[in-house]
Amino acid sequence: MTEATSASPVRDDTANGEFISFDGIGKQFGSNVVLKDLSFNVGFGERVSLIGPSGSGKTTILRMLMTLLRPDSGTIMVNGKYLYHEERNGALVPASDAHTRQVRSKITMVFQHFNLFPNMRVLRNVTEAPVHVLGQSKDEAEARAKELLDMVGLGEKLGSYPSQLSGGQQQRVAIARALAVDPDVLLLDEVTSALDPEIAAEVLDVLRDIARTTDVTMLLVTHAMKFARDVSHRVLMFNEGRIIEDRPPEEMFNDPRHERTQSFLRSVIDET
Repeated sequence: MTEATSASPVRDDTANGEFISFDGIGKQFGSNVVLKDLSFNVGFGERVSLIGPSGSGKTTILRMLMTLLRPDSGTIMVNGKYLYHEERNGALVPASDAHTRQVRSKITMVFQHFNLFPNMRVLRNVTEAPVHVLGQSKDEAEARAKELLDMVGLGEKLGSYPSQLSGGQQQRVAIARALAVDPDVLLLDEVTSALDPEIAAEVLDVLRDIARTTDVTMLLVTHAMKFARDVSHRVLMFNEGRIIEDRPPEEMFNDPRHERTQSFLRSVIDET
């Protein structure tokens, strides 16, 4: 992030009661502007799908929440706390690494390409973060991991290595691993795009169950429009680093207002 020489004033409204708040976010890579003065809020327990063409900034948003990328401008708040800033003497200053880690500690992400530890069996893949990050006992972490692996249909694969699993099974392990840290926010980045349609459907069914049975806040980047319609409270349409529509799924998919949204949805349906 670009650090100003003088401190910025602290906002008084502290995220306006929203659980996640992006305010004036900008990000560019060289001359490529990815996000332009982006502002939006997400409520606790809300499930929000981010749709739009490749390169429109959707994954960048998830990576900022995971602190894998820093914004160049603007602020992000999670549960009433700034993610990349701290309040000192009535002003905002760049946050310490410890502060950012603490605010991000209840956010987890499932990536497109699984990112499992190849040298660890399934059970240890799921227990590694609870034991070494959250400080849970091995017995406590394993008991919870077994529950989660049963939930995603992999209770019999505890002793397998990732290389012994199909792509869909690996992605379901990744989902169990993400849930093992008891997150408040679950980020999903095109989690089925690397899978064939039949296997992708199995993974999406698992995520539908999670959406139905938990109150975890979800932000998901997806081209699976039926899934977005089924699980989302809101759908945000991105184009060239901006949100051009923000609507409930039935309205977004049945009666898109913006011409760019209409053409994008037609192209996705044609591909399907």
